[in-house]
Amino acid sequence: MSAIKKRSISINGHRTSYSIEDEFQAVLETRAKELNLPLARIIADIDAIPRHDSGLSSALRVFVLNLVLKAGPTAALELPAL
Repeated sequence: MSAIKKRSISINGHRTSYSIEDEFQAVLETRAKELNLPLARIIADIDAIPRHDSGLSSALRVFVLNLVLKAGPTAALELPAL
């Protein structure tokens, strides 16, 4: 797994940042393309989900994990390679 990278994005009219590995970022970007939505929209939607004591970075990782779990046991084999 790659190192954690800090990334900046503008969502809902304000700048924010999050820190995740390239592999998680690639899945988020792929999902945005699948839904034909800007990455900022996907991240804003995830940010709007109520959560307890976790930041945006954790919420993004959990979102990606849930995508993979819902897709089935071989989904990880189909994730974008970096």
